[in-house]
Amino acid sequence: MASIPRRLAEALKLLADLGMPRQQQNERSALCLLALLNLGPRKAWKDAQSPLLGITPIMDWSRESYKRDYAPNTRETFRRQTMHQFAAAGIALYNPDKPDRPVNSPGAVYGIEPALLEVLRSHGSDDYRRRLTAWLATRPTLAQRYARERDMQRVPVRIGGGQEIRLSAGEHSELIRKIIEQFAARFVPGGRLVYVGDTGDKWGYFDDALLTRIGVTVDNHGKMPDVVIHFPEKNWLVLVEAVISHGPVDAKRHEELARLFSGSSAGLVFVSAFPDRRVLNKYLGTISWETEAWVADAPSHLIHFNGSRFLGPY
Repeated sequence: MASIPRRLAEALKLLADLGMPRQQQNERSALCLLALLNLGPRKAWKDAQSPLLGITPIMDWSRESYKRDYAPNTRETFRRQTMHQFAAAGIALYNPDKPDRPVNSPGAVYGIEPALLEVLRSHGSDDYRRRLTAWLATRPTLAQRYARERDMQRVPVRIGGGQEIRLSAGEHSELIRKIIEQFAARFVPGGRLVYVGDTGDKWGYFDDALLTRIGVTVDNHGKMPDVVIHFPEKNWLVLVEAVISHGPVDAKRHEELARLFSGSSAGLVFVSAFPDRRVLNKYLGTISWETEAWVADAPSHLIHFNGSRFLGPY
């Protein structure tokens, strides 16, 4: 039994070698790869085979060969979260025995790609790396393809000075784009962007040198607001939360941000930005006093939750 984890660990390493995305670098996918090679825990890599297997036979094989028992209702997880990606990456061929088999046929099968089979049979030999490199050179890895697709879907944001950053695709990034290109242009003219968060990478943009000059040092980006803009004309630091799924600047968040930026030599302005009035209405009762609210579908207006003055620090 001690050899079972070792073989699975080798298969997991192979998935990384083959450029599979992290979501497919798991035990389920490792078992699928081993099943397509009919490679039990005690068989050598040079003895790998190429059976044609459907989803249920792959799951049965995993249970019989590696004592990994998956519930019947996980068949679609095997299909949608591993085998679809194997086929897309060229690791497995779908219905190689009968390419015209109807989609979703109960007789659907997968087989290991023949050229890859020869590569994997050399695993552990001096020739393996050369063979793997040659195989990978004939096709982009799935991880590379996914990365290119994600990059094409990223949201471009103009940040001034002819510069552009690209944020992860989604409603949150679209709202951030409007904050920078519409809110800042109207209410913080000539402002300098200090920080932009990104749902895919919290370091979407960060001018830490500028923030340090203002007197603020940040260790935890998880506490940062979504957008920070310095307004040199008035020496304000405008802190903006983009409200899509998370809340606005409520009393708790106001206090948290005030502490985070307590060293700032610039006055602090707190803004909650919403994509439309429907989302604003959802949070209307929780927005903190002495803050501002901006709605992207009415970009030339601000709502002032203060009463003593308009946009500005306190």
